[in-house]
Amino acid sequence: MYKLIRPLLFHLEPETAHRLTLQTLRFAGKFPPSYRFLEWLYRTPPRPVHAFGLSFKNPIGLAAGYDKDAVAVRGLAALGFGHLELGTVTPRPQPGNPRPRLFRLIEDEAVINRLGFPSRGAAHVVKSLKGKRRRRGVLRSVAGFASHKDETEKPVRPNQVVLGVNLGKNKDIPNEEAVLDYLEVLQCFAPYADYLTINISSPNTVGLRQLQGRDALEGLLSQLDIQRGMEEKSLEKRIPLLVKLGPDLSEQELDNAVEVILRTRMDGIIATNTTLAREGLESRYRGETGGLSGSPLRVHSEAVLCQVVKRVDGKIPIVSVGGILHPDDAKKRFDLGATLIQIYTGLVYHGPGLIKKILTG
Repeated sequence: MYKLIRPLLFHLEPETAHRLTLQTLRFAGKFPPSYRFLEWLYRTPPRPVHAFGLSFKNPIGLAAGYDKDAVAVRGLAALGFGHLELGTVTPRPQPGNPRPRLFRLIEDEAVINRLGFPSRGAAHVVKSLKGKRRRRGVLRSVAGFASHKDETEKPVRPNQVVLGVNLGKNKDIPNEEAVLDYLEVLQCFAPYADYLTINISSPNTVGLRQLQGRDALEGLLSQLDIQRGMEEKSLEKRIPLLVKLGPDLSEQELDNAVEVILRTRMDGIIATNTTLAREGLESRYRGETGGLSGSPLRVHSEAVLCQVVKRVDGKIPIVSVGGILHPDDAKKRFDLGATLIQIYTGLVYHGPGLIKKILTG
């Protein structure tokens, strides 16, 4: 089906096509007949995984960036994902960078984006999640399954989808004050998410990646860990915190970051964000600024995964993302030590059937 639809979508400007597919999924998720049809069409075999104290029906997730404002959560959940990561969400609304800011590199099976955290803001996304909580849904936290007063691994319900929220800072906030933004969004989403991801590695917000440095990262994560503890006590639930790292760190910088993540009691690492590298690209858009994702990111992401797995030594789970476009790509990530994987650009080029192909493969 997607082979028929893709040429039509690829005739549209990339951001327009993305908005169209997101709205289509939004409406499909609203109505039981269309929701059930999607669920039937993209039904996937169970492959249960336990990580961060959570139970996932399968290890395939949607990477942050696809649904930044929780627009189409139910529709996306029907496609067979084991988890969805919403966002990146900033405390206050911001438009992101000027258009054009999204480019398909078709010859390279890649995407360059310089979106810059466009967000309707935390209050808007919280309101959206509250609305879904009042309905019967398929999400862990908005369906009332997020309270984990004990650490036992509970059976996964067949239609249950884990919900994560990716947290960022507003563009106009200097790094010295970034912790205030992250604390604010942590408090906003602690009641509604199953896990939270600290995004300090997007290349599209000026200076953000500097927060991956040892001292800056330790100062940020130690304060978030303290706040997380207070939220857990208040809400009587676990709040796993994950950190998303970039692929362009040196070996020493990556080792330093992982050391800090372990020392500050974070629950997991997502590796990796998009890259600024441009080796071997053929598309006429190869000179566009922004973060590169898709097939060319595969080697970078796998290399970072190998280093992180070695450094972590089984202490916390690792989520691998970047360059996963085929079932063999996914299999290699699991063989290299990833507990979960996330996809995004693979959906652009191969459609939602990719989830089932990975799980059946």
